[in-house]
Amino acid sequence: MNYRKLGRSGLKVSSIALGTDNFANPTPEAEVQRIIDRALEAGINLVDTSDSYAGGECEAIIGRALKKNGRRDSVVLATKVHYPTGSGPNASGNSRLHIMSACEASLQRLGVDHIDLYQLHRPSPDIPIDETLRALTDLVRQGKVRYIGCSTHPAWKVMEALMTSELKGLERFVCEQPPYNLLDRRIENELVPLCEEYGLGLIPWSPMAMGMLAGRYADAGTAPADSRATLRGGIYAERVTARGVEIGNRFVDLAKQHGIPPAQLAVLWVKDQPGITAPLIGPRTVAQLEQLLPVTEMSLSDDLRKACDELNPPGTVITDFHNSAPWMKTRVAG
Repeated sequence: MNYRKLGRSGLKVSSIALGTDNFANPTPEAEVQRIIDRALEAGINLVDTSDSYAGGECEAIIGRALKKNGRRDSVVLATKVHYPTGSGPNASGNSRLHIMSACEASLQRLGVDHIDLYQLHRPSPDIPIDETLRALTDLVRQGKVRYIGCSTHPAWKVMEALMTSELKGLERFVCEQPPYNLLDRRIENELVPLCEEYGLGLIPWSPMAMGMLAGRYADAGTAPADSRATLRGGIYAERVTARGVEIGNRFVDLAKQHGIPPAQLAVLWVKDQPGITAPLIGPRTVAQLEQLLPVTEMSLSDDLRKACDELNPPGTVITDFHNSAPWMKTRVAG
C-alpha cells in the first residue's frame, strides 16, 4: 500500500480510502465487518462515514466492527456533520450548537473517544464561518477531534475558511471531499488549484460515477436493481443520464482495449490526477473491494490519460455530481 500526506498535515493516508455510504443501506452488518477487516488487512487506513448515513446506523456498525477486530488504532476514522439529526430548527447545519451535539452523538455511536477527521458535509451559507470554525477548534482542543475538513464546498468557501483560520488563529481545514470523476471534472477549474496552492488534501467521492464508468448501465433507462439509482432514486437517479451512460460505455470499451477492468481504471484515473490524495471507494461486497485493491499499485499511463481527456476534456462536465450542492448553479444538459 502506498501512503500520501493529507494536505500539509502530518497525517498519512492510504492512496484509496474506504467510503461507507452503502453500509447498512443496503450492505448488512456481517458483510460490513468482512469489508472493513479486508480493507485494513490490505493497508487501507482511511475509513470515511457520516452521521447521516443510514440515519447514524452506519457509524454504529463501524464502531462495532472496529471494537470486534481491535483495529481502532490502525484507522484514520473520519465522519461528517451537517445534515439533520432530528426535527428541531437547530438539528442541522454548521452552527456551534449542532456541531457540538452532533459530535458527541457520533462519538457515542462509533464507540470512540476521538474522531480523527471531522468534516462539514456541506456548507451553511447562513452561518458565519468563524462560528463554525470556533466550534471545530474547541472540539480539537478538547481532544475529541484531531483534524478538520469539509466536503462539497465551493472553492471560495474553502478559501474563506482558510483566511478566517489564519486571521483568527483557528483550526485549519486539512482537506476537502468533492465529487470527482471523468464525467464531472469541474473541480479542476478552481478547487484543485486552490488545494494544491494552499496545502489541502482532496479525497473525492464517486470516482466510478455511480457505476456509469464501471459498465453497469446498458442505457439510462435500465438501472440495475441493486444500484443506488434504483434503491434510493432522487438525486442518485438524477446523476444517471443518457449522455453520461454513452460516454461511460465508451470509457468501458477503452478500459477493455487496454486489458483493465473498467472499475479499476475509473478509480485509477482519479487517484493519479494532480492534487488528489485518495479517492473514496464504496464497495457493497468484499468481492467489489477485492477488484479495486490492485489500483493502489497501478499507475495511469500518459496514453490512457490522453484517451480519457478525449472522452471528456479537463474542467468540463457531462453529468452533474454536484446536484446535492445548492450553490452549484451550472445546469448540465443531457
